Amino acid sequence: MFRRTAASAEGGNLLHVIKLVSPFVMVVVLQAAIAGFSLEVMSSVRAYVAGEALWSRSQKNAVYFLNLYLHSGEPSQFAQYQASLAVPIGDEFARWALERDPVDVEAARVGFLQGGNHPDDVPGLIWLFRYFNRVSFLQDAIREWTATDPMLLELSVFGEVIRSELKKGPIQDDDRLQFLSSRLSELNAQFTVHAKQFSTVLGEASRAIKLTLTGINILTAAALILLLIWHTRRLVRQRQVFEDALHAEKERLAWQASHDWLTGLSNRRAFEARLQAELDNAAAGALALILLDLDQFKSVNDSCGHLARDSLLCQVSRLLQQDRHAHDLVARLGGDEFGLILPRCSPFDAVDIAERLRRSLELFNFAWDDRCFAVTASIGVACIADGNITLEDAMRRADAACYRAKEKGRNRVQVENSRSDVVVVAPRPREAVAARG
Repeated sequence: MFRRTAASAEGGNLLHVIKLVSPFVMVVVLQAAIAGFSLEVMSSVRAYVAGEALWSRSQKNAVYFLNLYLHSGEPSQFAQYQASLAVPIGDEFARWALERDPVDVEAARVGFLQGGNHPDDVPGLIWLFRYFNRVSFLQDAIREWTATDPMLLELSVFGEVIRSELKKGPIQDDDRLQFLSSRLSELNAQFTVHAKQFSTVLGEASRAIKLTLTGINILTAAALILLLIWHTRRLVRQRQVFEDALHAEKERLAWQASHDWLTGLSNRRAFEARLQAELDNAAAGALALILLDLDQFKSVNDSCGHLARDSLLCQVSRLLQQDRHAHDLVARLGGDEFGLILPRCSPFDAVDIAERLRRSLELFNFAWDDRCFAVTASIGVACIADGNITLEDAMRRADAACYRAKEKGRNRVQVENSRSDVVVVAPRPREAVAARG
């Protein structure tokens, strides 16, 4: 059982920790995902920029070597023309593979590799084209790229035409030679325009993406900071609530330890602690101790039950607290027994207070279920002039006085002075009672 409880507590603590850190984990994961996505996009755009440079240079080289071949007829220059032309053709082939439905990823990979792109860059080139080809910057770049398709076809056909003519021997017709050379120059100029526009679009896109992704990363970082601040404040509030609850619980437990749960009066433990403190403080002057037992308590309990008994005790406790000084203490010592500590109280004042309590109880009628009960009390008073008496002696003297009041017929006050045996002191009229400090 203990092991199951410990395991359950450990599981609860783990769940609480997970709840605390989960917002931070989610934001960090989001930040990492955005950072990874940013790097992937920037890497793919960089790959396109690098591929564009190779694509543009290869087109120019193809025109250049074909023009040399036109004038020299050297097979090696034609081979260089073919090698240069294979680069933009490979990129064109890759684009066609990606524009198919469904996409032919393997063909696109082969095409990009033929285009001279680094193998590590090929997946990024394919990913960016597939999932972002409808984004404006990539659409503009693809449009410039696609515009060179007819020129590549013409350059390829042109190469075969020139090769076919040179197989017959050098071209002797100056006009024919001039025409072919001029057309190559025009193709080169057209390639340059589209290549430059392609490069410009990719450069602008690269800067825009970098700015956008930087902003997104800043916003997510700010969100993480704000979440940290909010969560910290929440933890501080929770801690404060917990501390307040803990303090309230300590106060409640302390109150329960020193008070009677039914009447709210101090209990015997608190009563004896206060009495000991008063006895230790001999300089405070005279001290009166009153013990009170209800005379009809058992008959109410036997006739009407526990609820009636509890109601009687609560009503009596309120009656005993009436007109008490702030430094007086009223306590329920157990059952139907109550006690009062009256600091700085002379014997005459103590007797008067006890007599007034007796009279108040005598005039009090307890009603329960259409039945009325007369309530009286046997009251014992112990007057202590100094602190040279133990707590046990003080309680014994007050208890002896209360017991003597019961022996003499109940509903009376019996007084014991610390310098004499038990004596009865008749109470003075109310107007003769001196005011207590």
